[in-house]
Amino acid sequence: MTELDPKATALVLIDLQQGIVATATEPHPAALVVENAARLARRFREIGSPVVIVHVGFRDDGDRLNPPVDQPAPGGPTPENWAEIVPELGPEATDLVIMKRQWGAFYGTDLDLQLRRRGIRTIVLGGIATNFGVESTARNAYEHGYSLILVEDATSSRSADAHRFTFENIFPRIGRVRSTEQVLDMLGIDG
Repeated sequence: MTELDPKATALVLIDLQQGIVATATEPHPAALVVENAARLARRFREIGSPVVIVHVGFRDDGDRLNPPVDQPAPGGPTPENWAEIVPELGPEATDLVIMKRQWGAFYGTDLDLQLRRRGIRTIVLGGIATNFGVESTARNAYEHGYSLILVEDATSSRSADAHRFTFENIFPRIGRVRSTEQVLDMLGIDG
C-alpha cells in the first residue's frame, strides 16, 4: 500500500503526556517522538482524518491493575499534571481524547466504538512506550481486525533493545512499519 484513504484512516497516539514524556526514552528522545507525532497530527487534521490522543490516568483510590507480578510498577500518587497531554499535540476540538486505565487503549474504553462509527479500517500508531502501551494497543487493534501502520520514529521505549525487539519481531507480523516521512508521503504531502 502506497497511499492511505483519509476517510478510513485514523492517527492514534499513545501516552504522550507530561508524566511519561518526562522520562528518558531510547532509541528516540521523547522530544523527537512528540515532534513527529505533532507533524502527523497536523496533517491528519488538515485532511479531515481523525486524530485520537490516548492518555493513561488513575484515581488515587487504588484504581490500578494490581495482580501479583515480579516487577510491580511504581506506586503512590502521580504528580498533578502527570496525565496532561503535551501541549504540542493540543488536543484540538476535533480530536478524540481517550482516557485509559491500563496499558492498552481498547480494553475498558470506547476507542473501538469511536473508530468504527467513523468507518476507520486503518490505524497509524505511535507513542511511548513501544513495548507497553503502544504494543498492547497494536496487538488489540490487530485482533479487532484493523490494518496497522506502526511509526517507528514516532515511538520510543525505556530501552533501545526493547524498542528494537518489538519493531523487528512483533510489529512486522501484525502491521507495516514506517517512518514519519513515509506516512506523510502515503498521505500525499511533504510534511
